[in-house]
Amino acid sequence: MLSIIKSYMKAPKTPCIGICSTTSLGDPVCRGCRRFSFEVIKWNSYGPQEKKAVLKRIEKLVSQIFENKFHIQSEKTLQLELKRLNVPFDPELSPYCWLHNLFKKRKDLIQNLSEYGVSVHKEFSDVPFDQLIAEVDSELQILSSAHLQRYFKVPS
Repeated sequence: MLSIIKSYMKAPKTPCIGICSTTSLGDPVCRGCRRFSFEVIKWNSYGPQEKKAVLKRIEKLVSQIFENKFHIQSEKTLQLELKRLNVPFDPELSPYCWLHNLFKKRKDLIQNLSEYGVSVHKEFSDVPFDQLIAEVDSELQILSSAHLQRYFKVPS
């Protein structure tokens, strides 16, 4: 019984950050956490391994996009700021997933990324912050949607 309780306590939490477009707008991919609509609906019935597989897929896609444009100089600083701003994050996932959550929940509060332990790669340093965030968000939505179409949609 104790092992079941420990397993439950370590089970992956929901990646939801409180802005679900699958349930509110009917999107096939959530604009917040990037889960597919069927994953949002079935999340509570998933076992720990299924949840972890979903989280790892999201982590890989987010990291692929974010590592290309940002550098996390201090995970500790980023983590402290996330806690201060009450932004949810999973410490078992890449800090780039944490950064994604920060941008989704509190981008309007960010004046200087270095205060969060983050910098923009030189080739993107001249891009206005709001535009860069919009580009990252668009790229992530396109990549997530392509992944859904490629691996989960049954051809007509």
